[in-house]
Amino acid sequence: MTQSWLLPQGIEQALPQDAARLESTRRRLLDLYASWGYHMLIPPFVDYLDSLLTGTGRDLSLQTFQLVDQLSGRTLGIRADMTPQVARMDAHHIQQDHPNRLCYIGTVLHTRPDEFGGSRSPMQVGAELFGHEGTESDVEILCLMLETFRLAGVENVMLDIGHVGIYRGLVQQAGLTEDQEVSLFEMLQRKAIPEIQAFVAALDVSSELKTMLAALAEMNGDESCLKQSREQLASANGVVMTALDKLEAIAQRVQKRMGPLNLHFDLAELRGYHYHTGVVFAAYVPGQGQEIARGGRYDAIGEIFGRARPATGFSTDLKSLVSLSADQTKQPVSNAVFAPAEDDDALLQVITELREKGETIVEKLPGQKGNAASMGCDRELIQENGQWVIKGVK
Repeated sequence: MTQSWLLPQGIEQALPQDAARLESTRRRLLDLYASWGYHMLIPPFVDYLDSLLTGTGRDLSLQTFQLVDQLSGRTLGIRADMTPQVARMDAHHIQQDHPNRLCYIGTVLHTRPDEFGGSRSPMQVGAELFGHEGTESDVEILCLMLETFRLAGVENVMLDIGHVGIYRGLVQQAGLTEDQEVSLFEMLQRKAIPEIQAFVAALDVSSELKTMLAALAEMNGDESCLKQSREQLASANGVVMTALDKLEAIAQRVQKRMGPLNLHFDLAELRGYHYHTGVVFAAYVPGQGQEIARGGRYDAIGEIFGRARPATGFSTDLKSLVSLSADQTKQPVSNAVFAPAEDDDALLQVITELREKGETIVEKLPGQKGNAASMGCDRELIQENGQWVIKGVK
């Protein structure tokens, strides 16, 4: 017989204790984002596939569940990432010229987990800032992401940061073909240094360019690597130098606002290379192989929706944040008052008044099993001298 209580692999449910922690963190995060001027959006769970797989969504085609709309005959997708939807809402529906700050929280669905044993139904949390192309907006997004970790109680965060303009500038200067660019990109992602060296040696470019391209995979480390990279890339074009300047400025400003950080630079970090246009970053914590948050600048994302506005943002998973929180104290199901099962007008009036004051009242049902404590109540209503009063549960 089918075990109908089993869930699909990678799909989770939240029982009361866990659901209470998730909801508490969700509310506090939305309050945090609101205090920074970010307005909440609720994108649709199902959307046209071509809308979902634009911009940042292009890398998610294999992660997106697909189905046919019985009304239109068009292919629909279940969202695997809300960023493209938010970009569409900014570009097509909101249509304002000044900077626009938007945030969102909701479940997304993946065809397969990002890692072994991982979730296929993350609860994505994100913030996006549209309409500003300066490093100041990148700094704001990075600081908001770090504040998200602080509020959620996630500690020992390491921030990995890079800039896709460095690789793009070198590729442009070397005049690589599209196939060569893709091949080198794939090697850099694997940090396959012997392959990179052999590939670069065979290129018909100057020895200086060969040296810079080959060294790119090893340009990573703490802040000292930026100085070393400037020396190694001294003959690079203006695109590369501008990217290095912006990367250094962003790192300095974030640390000025947030204090000392565990900061790691990787100039060959090309996550989301197909759609990112500037700084890229990811956050890690010890013991986790996958990043716990990611983000960056993607200025062309709204172009397909008719309005290519500058954009920068980040996203993370609420479930992961809660599971990684340093505060793993179990929250009570409720801080509640237990009311007896009596058909008494005075009792019903007291219950109504207490609920209007914000108290949680759990009414006993006739013949039920369980007392006040087992029902999650720390107090109960009892009658004394003809009056209904609240007493602590013994």
